[in-house]
Amino acid sequence: MSPKLFKLIRENNISKEQIIKDVVAGIIVAIIALPLSIALGISSGVSPEKGLITAIVGGFIISLLGGSRVQIGGPTGAFVVIVYGIIQGYGINGLIIATLMAGIILILMGILKLGSVIKYVPTTITVGFTSGIAITLLSTQIKDLFGLNIANVPADFIPKWKVYFSNMNTINLPTLIVGLSCIFIIVIWPKINKTIPGSLVALIMATLVVNVFNLPVETIGSRFQNISSTIPIPHLVSIDLSTIKDLFKPALTIAILAAVESLLSAVVADGMCGSKHDSNMELVAQGVANVGSALFGGIPVTGAIARTAANIKSGGRTPISGIIHAIILFLIMLLFMPFAKLIPMTTLAAILVVVSYNMSGWRSFKALLKAPKSDVMVLLLTFFLTVIFDLVMAIEIGMIVAMFLFMKKIADTTRIRDLANEDVLDENLSEMLDNANDKILVYQVNGPLFFGIVQNFMNVMDEVKPSAEVLILDMRHAHSIDASAIEALNTLLERCQKYNIKLILTHVNKYPMKILKNMNFIDKLGKRYIYETKTQAINASYKYITELGM
Repeated sequence: MSPKLFKLIRENNISKEQIIKDVVAGIIVAIIALPLSIALGISSGVSPEKGLITAIVGGFIISLLGGSRVQIGGPTGAFVVIVYGIIQGYGINGLIIATLMAGIILILMGILKLGSVIKYVPTTITVGFTSGIAITLLSTQIKDLFGLNIANVPADFIPKWKVYFSNMNTINLPTLIVGLSCIFIIVIWPKINKTIPGSLVALIMATLVVNVFNLPVETIGSRFQNISSTIPIPHLVSIDLSTIKDLFKPALTIAILAAVESLLSAVVADGMCGSKHDSNMELVAQGVANVGSALFGGIPVTGAIARTAANIKSGGRTPISGIIHAIILFLIMLLFMPFAKLIPMTTLAAILVVVSYNMSGWRSFKALLKAPKSDVMVLLLTFFLTVIFDLVMAIEIGMIVAMFLFMKKIADTTRIRDLANEDVLDENLSEMLDNANDKILVYQVNGPLFFGIVQNFMNVMDEVKPSAEVLILDMRHAHSIDASAIEALNTLLERCQKYNIKLILTHVNKYPMKILKNMNFIDKLGKRYIYETKTQAINASYKYITELGM
């Protein structure tokens, strides 16, 4: 494993022209990330500068050490609900500890080369929890978008909406108008200019209108009295075994989400710019970035798909653009953070409402509703569990259900064929079997031999009559086998030996053969009863029963 930036430098694979393009792309991405980082920080339950610290420290480390050429790191909408819940339950120190622990988990995942595990997460689960997170993120913005007079908003989805509905009579009309106007600007602006982000335009215009006309709209300054414009000195909070135990599940939640989102972002980026990322190095970088963000008082960080895509579209092709993005954000924080107090809260809510919409992937969700019923069930289950409960439960139960449904699907499509009665053999072999008068039976296993089909396999084998002399099993399509299947073969062999029936295997693939040898089945059966082809097996069997005097 090696960071992509270091590899590009060693190979002298960065031109001066590309460096200029990366600098420009980094500036553009920083402008996009500025309002998002502030909005995501506030919505997560921390002060505005915490979001910027996360983008600066985490984004810098991810670009410096990451396994992707173009990944942009920072706070993302997926973490808002998780972070808010952790703060509600364990406070800021609890969030810092959970983020540190998540970073360590991510580093271990990368060292253990678990980066490829992402390919085993079904699309139905990723779309389900992403859409669920989008809905929960949207639900966190209702108070600020409508200007509702609510002191404490519950963290859970259903109680949150109960409070919203019971307080709809407190809507602040100027706040709602400003918020809806910002959404309109963000949506329409790309049709006017694609270079300057619509979110930045909305933020500047709304801030000017609210402050020039002195509108009764809550701003960052009216909610947060003290906003720092500097990055604090790294510090550790006290950690004990009891705290680690309490925060392990939240930390695991952060780690899983960071791994899934960052690797998905890297895969999307590879498709956009034709590169190839190192998933294990990316996990290590994500882990170090989360440790770094926590030490500086930031929130969880991961690869941001939208900002990474903007980086690529702006010409960024090396990690330099991500580093520049972090440096520009740092300079903005130093010079302009005091002006952040003037930004209306409803504007930040509007930005995140649009983020929620873009994040929802409703088109993919709608398309998957036409998938097989088992996939639809996993999709909806993951979605509702994410919204109503939490992400870890959604992924855990979603994966378990998906695995069971997959195994059932494999078991349902695996057939034990009676070749002698299906008329699929050539004329000479069919004639031999006809002359054998059912003393030679030929079955073919079409699919993996695993515990899911053992019962079906044994049901078919139970139909073998004691009057048979030879039972041939064609295993050409059985590319895998497990212990349950071998136990079934042992049972079948014992039954065959009891009735003096010769059990013969043909077309045994390399992997099943290795397992059969390791578990001593070959020794019990006898190597002479394993043939390369059915033709050899049927010829030998016909000769055998002829010698018996059929």
